[in-house]
Amino acid sequence: MSNKNVKATLTSETIAEQTEAFLKSGGAVEYVGKGKSGQAASPDAKKGKLQAR
Repeated sequence: MSNKNVKATLTSETIAEQTEAFLKSGGAVEYVGKGKSGQAASPDAKKGKLQAR
């Protein structure tokens, strides 16, 4: 038995197929504006310069 790792290969075609299956199953795509992460900021997130300790 071989213990070689098999490299996963994603192509545009497989991504399109997976996306189509996701949407058909009731999934939805949320579009996020350019330059935004789409994640809400943590209430305890520190803003400003980082300080060396």
